[in-house]
Amino acid sequence: MLSKILKFVKDYQDDIILFLGVVLVSFLAFALGYITAKNQEKPHLEFEEFIYEKSGTYRYHS
Repeated sequence: MLSKILKFVKDYQDDIILFLGVVLVSFLAFALGYITAKNQEKPHLEFEEFIYEKSGTYRYHS
């Protein structure tokens, strides 16, 4: 069983290394984007009160 695994790894060594490299770069890109997004200043959301008038039109109270 172990010999089959070693043969598989030896036969596909280049593909395995390429796959691991792509996964590593993907994780690093996600982590850097996540860290950058957490450090950015974002305006706080403000919700306005919804008012329904007798005329049937909708407007927002500011």
